Amino acid sequence: MPHVDTHCPYCALQCGMRLDGTRVSPRAFPVNAGGLCQKGWTAGELLRTGDRLRTPLLRRDGVLCPVGWDEALDFVAGRLAGLRREHGAGAVAVFGGGGLTNEKAYLLGKFARVALGTPNIDYNGRFCMSSAAAAGIRAFGLDRGLPFPVTDLAGAEVVLLAGANPAETMPPFLQHLRGADLIVVDPRRTPTAEQASLHLAPAPGTDLALALGILHAVVADGHLDKSYVDTRTGGFGEAWRIAAAWWPERVERVTGVAAVDQRRTAELLARAGNAYVLTARGAEQHATGTDTVGAWINLALSLGLPGRTGSGYGCLTGQGNGQGGREHGQKADQLPGYRKIDDPVARAHVAGVWGVAPESLPGPGRSAVELLDSLGRDGGPKALLVFGSNVVVSAPSASSVQERLSTLDLMVVADFVLSETAALADVVFPVTQWAEEDGTLTNLEGRILLRCKALDPPPGARTDLELIHGLATRLGQPAERFPADAETVFDELRIASKGGLADYSGISYARLRAGEALHWPVPAEEHAGTPRMFLDRFAHPGGRARFAAVDHSGPAEPPSAEFPLQATTGRVLQHYQSGAQTRRIAELNAVVPEVFVEVHPDTAARSGLSDGERAVVRSRRGETLARVRCVASMRPDLVFLPFHFPGKARANLLTNSVLDPVSRMPEFKVCAVSLAKADA
Repeated sequence: MPHVDTHCPYCALQCGMRLDGTRVSPRAFPVNAGGLCQKGWTAGELLRTGDRLRTPLLRRDGVLCPVGWDEALDFVAGRLAGLRREHGAGAVAVFGGGGLTNEKAYLLGKFARVALGTPNIDYNGRFCMSSAAAAGIRAFGLDRGLPFPVTDLAGAEVVLLAGANPAETMPPFLQHLRGADLIVVDPRRTPTAEQASLHLAPAPGTDLALALGILHAVVADGHLDKSYVDTRTGGFGEAWRIAAAWWPERVERVTGVAAVDQRRTAELLARAGNAYVLTARGAEQHATGTDTVGAWINLALSLGLPGRTGSGYGCLTGQGNGQGGREHGQKADQLPGYRKIDDPVARAHVAGVWGVAPESLPGPGRSAVELLDSLGRDGGPKALLVFGSNVVVSAPSASSVQERLSTLDLMVVADFVLSETAALADVVFPVTQWAEEDGTLTNLEGRILLRCKALDPPPGARTDLELIHGLATRLGQPAERFPADAETVFDELRIASKGGLADYSGISYARLRAGEALHWPVPAEEHAGTPRMFLDRFAHPGGRARFAAVDHSGPAEPPSAEFPLQATTGRVLQHYQSGAQTRRIAELNAVVPEVFVEVHPDTAARSGLSDGERAVVRSRRGETLARVRCVASMRPDLVFLPFHFPGKARANLLTNSVLDPVSRMPEFKVCAVSLAKADA
């Protein structure tokens, strides 16, 4: 097969690359301009990993044994049908992923609600984008990570990054920020913070207070864009009544960030001709994540940035299809086109496309953490189907999640390797990888991309669409209702999304193959797309953005005598998400082969530890074994662990599953821990 132009399988930047067999080379594409990170350069190695699954596996007498596809499909369909008959449709649950293509996310949501009739479907994007989505919808009326092209950032004079570390998570992104003064908000001195003109290092869990302090400085120091606030927004008075009590000196006592730096931040942003406020997981992954992101949006609105060419607010989406994955129906409360599942008009439209009665569609289901916690309990699901996720490593309070999985009557996993979650399953289906199938993804700027098939999968592997088709037909669905061809599924998705906030109806594979740059919404085939949103009006009735009246409350789990430190988690350059992919690439694993814990040298010494020793990090939920890295720039009250490793090295054995009340996102970014020397 000749070389194929495609896109990287990892983050939401979706860098353009070229594949010749499994050999990767970069290509000119706006978001990466010919650059790739180390993960992208080595992505071809994943296509020839030695432990690739090539046949379905069925557990017999406790052992996963190879079987044929028909036997595995018949077994799963029979068990699903039996559980539904005995316990009702809600006895079956589906868990998806933010790396699935738009076509897979769409068909998976349809499969859950039509073939299974269950409300119990959610996905791992709940862990990494839901707070920004909720805050964006509250402020602007809809959520698109970046409501402008990435390339617009090249004209910025000042960019504030709140809880973002793109130097490690998406390195090619940084080239767009070279001309800007960077203000980085992060408790750690990350590689991104090293490049900043100003690094604000708040105490863990105090980001919201810091945003309030900077907003206070904007108003008190005369930087408020009153004309913009009066004509394009609502709710400023309520938001200001709270921020008025958070003067910078008070904020300094709570956050540790100097009042002078808060005022300097306000001035830098206000005096810039073009400025942006960008948030990421560090702002979101809190029990108050929606309000924290809302506070940063308030700051952007006070300066008149959103909806203005050359300035704005945006969120850096994490997973490869984190944007599209939450738009088309695999989220517990949504239908395709970013419609709400409890909206009668939305239900009628989508049911009409699917050829079913609106009243047959279930209502909203449980969010990801709540869904996982309900498994095997009274009234909870007794079967779980997992697509594109490794929840045993990636979910918070991981030991509790593993315990819930063990109570299931049936667990089915679709994956291309035996991930830590797949290893616990009753049935494992071998599915294709990114370069072995066609499909679309939506990157962090809302641009729909066609990722073309570049090589044939190994014998025995099938696409997720073929798997869903096989199960649906065995459950009595008409074959044509669940097509296995990606373009056919996309054409149906277009119709289902028509008229929704995320309207893809004007997009076609033909337009994408022709190289058109199409950012949703694209409501007609002659429409050129919407690269920049909100220039004339926001998506709320009346066209105004809305300030959020938000206040600081702090982390859900403060330090104590037993757990005197705070832990935060995140990614490193060489690994991605649960590590199921990158840990299989020798070049990447050689650089970071095991979990580590970053600690200030004085903190390590107080625990009797030195650099390179093994430590046990404990929380109220469990303990993690990690190698100590003494880092002089760390806060003495903070430790950091990457979350890419399995077994006793799981950082998520520590993390807190307490949820944001709006987004239902767990508090990954801060929990109380202790540190001690590991037993020999």
